[in-house]
Amino acid sequence: MKIVLAQQNYHIGNFERNTEKIIQAIATAKTQGADLIVFSEMSICGYPARDFVEFNDFINKCYDSIDRIKEHADGIGVLVGSPARNNRSGKSLFNAAFLLYDKQIQAEIHKTLLPTYDVFDEYRYFEPAFDWQVIPFKGKKLAITICEDIWNLGDSILYRQCPMDQLIQQQPDVMINLSASPFDYTHDEDRKAIVKSNVLKYGIPMFYCNAVGSQTEIVFDGGSLIFDGAGNLRKTLPLFEEAIDGATLLDNGDLDVPVLEPVSRIPSHALNPATLEPELNIEQIYQALVMGIKDYFSKMGFTKAILGSSGGIDSAVTLALACEALGKENVRAILMPSPYSTEHSVNDAVQLSVNLGNPYDIVRINDVYNSLLNTLKPIFQDLPFSLAEENMQSRTRGNLLMAISNKFGYILLNTSNKSELATGYGTLYGDMAGGLGVLGDCYKLQVYALARYMNRNQEIIPENIITKAPSAELRPEQKDSDSLPEYDILDNILYQYIERRMGPAEIKALGYDAALTDRVLKLVNMNEYKRNQFCPIIRVSPKAFGVGRRVPIVGKYLS
Repeated sequence: MKIVLAQQNYHIGNFERNTEKIIQAIATAKTQGADLIVFSEMSICGYPARDFVEFNDFINKCYDSIDRIKEHADGIGVLVGSPARNNRSGKSLFNAAFLLYDKQIQAEIHKTLLPTYDVFDEYRYFEPAFDWQVIPFKGKKLAITICEDIWNLGDSILYRQCPMDQLIQQQPDVMINLSASPFDYTHDEDRKAIVKSNVLKYGIPMFYCNAVGSQTEIVFDGGSLIFDGAGNLRKTLPLFEEAIDGATLLDNGDLDVPVLEPVSRIPSHALNPATLEPELNIEQIYQALVMGIKDYFSKMGFTKAILGSSGGIDSAVTLALACEALGKENVRAILMPSPYSTEHSVNDAVQLSVNLGNPYDIVRINDVYNSLLNTLKPIFQDLPFSLAEENMQSRTRGNLLMAISNKFGYILLNTSNKSELATGYGTLYGDMAGGLGVLGDCYKLQVYALARYMNRNQEIIPENIITKAPSAELRPEQKDSDSLPEYDILDNILYQYIERRMGPAEIKALGYDAALTDRVLKLVNMNEYKRNQFCPIIRVSPKAFGVGRRVPIVGKYLS
């Protein structure tokens, strides 16, 4: 039996486009002589559809799409993911897979393990499976599971049962998993490890089909897998690309493709490394950010981006990513020097745009800033220069960027990094403005690593941008280190608290200064109100700000 995996990029709620992609893939699989084609979890409607599934019209459209697709399931089996109605007790829907063949729905398989953590909220919508049956198809018995159903192994037992423990008793020939497993910079190895663990436990091959593409803040990286029953990796589909490929399951249970990775190599990288490793899988982070920008714009119908280019590392990396994702001609950089901007920062920003070839403008904010100062003088009187005057500069820039955005139809890209967002080192309605947060899940050290990665073959980001001390340049001789610890210390404290969920005593036990640890954690929790008003952030880490991290704004803990 030849089984083909269709790793595709769907658009949530775009039933016409999704259905056409699925039908085209079926046609391709037919030319390859496939007996069965497998699509990813919720391929009919896109994942995660969230509260869209609460609309009866949305579910009707899912079933309408399945009716269209099943007409092409002639001579070939088709496994697609979709919500399905539940006519028994419990919630009104299942997260389901449909096996289509001979232009009919031959079987409906329900997901058992419903993740409700981090970015997942499936138990909000779906009922777990009531029973488990292998599916006979063309002389083989298929054990079909959906995403989380295979993850309840090893040290991460979250559920009381494993669907495969039930299915293996029925002596299936192969495991097939439809997945929508989001990217983070540790997850590719974890994914291989969990699939390998399943095949070693149950002793039969697995075909694992993952989604690809970005859905607002969540990036799916593909990397679909085929393992033999001995735990050898036999085929992997590319990361961050659509692909259709597969293998033949032979009568003896073997596969017709060579071993890529022998069973002796078991991926062992922890879900969260013990310390922040800025260079870890930096190429994957780069690809994820480019895809996140590209898909956000294409799926929303946007074409052009704008951002403030300061001559600093964050705006430089954001600009380079945007040019790669959207094309240099579609990204406009606005340089907005203030009375405290250094000439070398302006020159660095100009050189960056020259290197990239994108359009740029220089709009000095001195006159606007001075006009605001004069307007507020009767109220400010002769009080000394403070954060208020600093933030007025930042909000002036935000105002100018949004004005140009409105006039010409640009989408403003935000350049704030995770270190700044964590500690509140940003100005609401100023440098925190934007439609999409590109670097909001990258610590400052990772931003530098991205810059070095971009410069691996030639200098794109001027070396001076990488080597100079970071500064907001909102007052004379200002440096980030005036307000924050050095980033090699700050980022690691933040990493222990945010990614690894360590408390203050545990962090101090690692050797970090007690007073500094308390100060940093207090900054994180005090500034939740700022992050709550922030734009969507492209997720690249195991714990990103946004939908995957939910803490109270008015909580007292550590603040």
